[in-house]
Amino acid sequence: MKERLTAQKLKSWKEQETPLVWLTAYDFSQAEMAEQAGVDVILVGDSVGTTVMGYDSTLPVTMDDMVYHARMVRRGAPKTMMVVDLPFLSYTRPDQALSNAGRFMQETLADGVKLEGGRRVLDVVDALIAHDIPVIGHLGLTPQSVHAMGGYRVQARTQETVRQLLDDAQALADHGIAALVLEGIPDRVAAYVTEQIAIPTIGIGAGNGTDGQVLVFHDCLGLSSRYPKFAKPFADVRHAIVSGIEQYGSEVRTRAFPSDEHSYHITDKEWEAFWSREHSD
Repeated sequence: MKERLTAQKLKSWKEQETPLVWLTAYDFSQAEMAEQAGVDVILVGDSVGTTVMGYDSTLPVTMDDMVYHARMVRRGAPKTMMVVDLPFLSYTRPDQALSNAGRFMQETLADGVKLEGGRRVLDVVDALIAHDIPVIGHLGLTPQSVHAMGGYRVQARTQETVRQLLDDAQALADHGIAALVLEGIPDRVAAYVTEQIAIPTIGIGAGNGTDGQVLVFHDCLGLSSRYPKFAKPFADVRHAIVSGIEQYGSEVRTRAFPSDEHSYHITDKEWEAFWSREHSD
């Protein structure tokens, strides 16, 4: 097992040549497998709302939801850096953000928190970092702003919005965040932002010019029913699961399962003794 990544090591990752590998996880078994596979960082994303809880956005996800899932993830991956998303409306003020982020650090043993937004959240970033809570930023397609953006649309496609994104990224970096997630932006834009700021960038739908990549667990393993353009399933687990359940159902219906090898047994002697007592006059 490689050494656990820390916020300080993460912040200085640009000195490394190898891109960082991030993956979301939402429960014990997912985290255990992610750690076994050697990912660098596990993100307990509020994407749990769409991937696990069945919502059509991340907006209904609560602090209690995030704490519940992050606790499971930490138990499954005790040796891997774990970052937890602050959910929608949980960091509107510095004092609120500090209370909620502190809850993650204390109750889930998180190594840091992630929040969405640029210059508008700098007061929150300052408050968290002042209290030694590592912060990861998130720019571009920010799912908590889905309604304001008019849907899940690629961002920073005009010269004005590219400049805004770059200014936000630079401001966040200057205020001390440890890394920056760039989601749903053109590859050239992401590569340029990566060149301009001193902290590592983690891409998702942002091309290959970032300092690392993150994927949602379900998208990575072929568990989703549909995939965004940027996602590549690296396994076909959904098909294997459905096929396995179908086979299970078939064997139950034909009484092929459970077979003798999957059943417990009583000795003939004990059964005959019981039978005799049950049917004696």
